[in-house]
Amino acid sequence: MRSGVREQPAGEDGTTMAYWFNIETGRVESDENRSQNANVMGPYDTEAEAASALSTARAKTQEWDEQDRREREWPDDA
Repeated sequence: MRSGVREQPAGEDGTTMAYWFNIETGRVESDENRSQNANVMGPYDTEAEAASALSTARAKTQEWDEQDRREREWPDDA
């Protein structure tokens, strides 16, 4: 365990547990306590990945926006 973050514990059936980020509560949830609503992002392999879900989504959105900008600026050969 690093900094109080658990990494991929096995579920009771021996499978790897998934983690979710609840955007309403701002808390990480596991398969064992996941909210059954549309306010979760995931699944993520680790609790740490789930905890950084919003920053990861923000970074990916910025990357995609930059790709779109570059494509719009591409010279039209038609």
